[in-house]
Amino acid sequence: MAPLATPSFLRRELAHALPQRPFEIEFWDGTRLQSSTGAGPTFRVRGPGAVTHLLRAPGQLGLGRAYVSGLIDVDDLDAAMALLENWSPPPLDTRAQLKLGLAALPASGLTRPPPVPEIELRPRGRRHSPERDLRAVRHHYDVSNEFFALFLDESLTYSCGIFSRGAETLEDAQQAKLELVCTKLGLFPGARVLDVGCGWGSFAIHAATDHGARVVAITLSEPQARLARERVARAELDGRVEIRVADYRELAGESFDAISSIGMVEHVGSVAIDEYASRLAALLIPGGRLLNHGIARLRHGDPEAGPFSERYVFPDAAPLHLSRVLSALEHAGLLTRHVEGFAADYIKTLDHWIERLDAHLDEAARLVGAERVRVWRLYLRAARNGFRVGFTGIYQVLTQRPAPGAPAGF
Repeated sequence: MAPLATPSFLRRELAHALPQRPFEIEFWDGTRLQSSTGAGPTFRVRGPGAVTHLLRAPGQLGLGRAYVSGLIDVDDLDAAMALLENWSPPPLDTRAQLKLGLAALPASGLTRPPPVPEIELRPRGRRHSPERDLRAVRHHYDVSNEFFALFLDESLTYSCGIFSRGAETLEDAQQAKLELVCTKLGLFPGARVLDVGCGWGSFAIHAATDHGARVVAITLSEPQARLARERVARAELDGRVEIRVADYRELAGESFDAISSIGMVEHVGSVAIDEYASRLAALLIPGGRLLNHGIARLRHGDPEAGPFSERYVFPDAAPLHLSRVLSALEHAGLLTRHVEGFAADYIKTLDHWIERLDAHLDEAARLVGAERVRVWRLYLRAARNGFRVGFTGIYQVLTQRPAPGAPAGF
């Protein structure tokens, strides 16, 4: 414990600054700041290092570091997420902010600042360059194939399942989504298909097995590709599905009847969305179809992503507005044929993922460490909360490259 670290002044100033507080704070010395309503979650500040994190990086990043390192915890994470959704703290004037800052100093004590959590990534280089994108994607996906298997369905599909068409289980919902994408793309035996951001190969395997397609599937994650190839071999699809570790910008001189991009556009961002659209459009044959399935921001003026997500979850990921995605696809020469939203389906998908991960917390910690487990428990709930409050939606956009002399419709 840090010498002379006392939370008493900070506790007093917090009580003044937040007279109405539907939560409780328990400090490392056993003292408490009681809930004004007698209810709500209890936040546990386990040491003065938590305060030091907040002093060094005020706001979301400092709070995130304290949470990831275990210096701040909460007894009910779901209740804490509901609190963030429903409670609006009072605005603090400059004087109140200064008093809180001064009160935090004796709470941090006389000690060296705690280290930044090991799993924090600070992206370097030009934003959305191939090199930086590679590091960012691998930070999220090169965790452990076994970890993802703890909460995904049997097909290892890491995107929104579709429950709204009659599916009851997560497995059925994911199969419904894969089949819907194949149907929208109009796949046929022998169709040459590109799957961008293929994950562990679920769509490629489904398209080849159920529709006779020949699929080139790309990912930036070596562990994903390794397991995807094993699954392709077990399905006896070696001659019909090729798994590559490649960036979509590396593809040239090839052509496809159809392209699927499922849960990948979120990694592209505003910097590269026009290049993304033009590169994929150029790979389509005349008359070929592209289906883009991705999360979108719904409100204009909101930031692309917060510092916690940038450092711990999806570095450089930025869900774009649907209008921006459509604009990029149309400027690339593609015709928009159909747009469909699935926000309610993603809420239910996340319900399943959260329940499954929480049922395997000890195994998850063994596989990826306690810090990463805390990140993922928070991230999955924050993602669900985004759909619930109308911050994000998710859309399938079906487009087509015009064929010379063809009628405007399908």
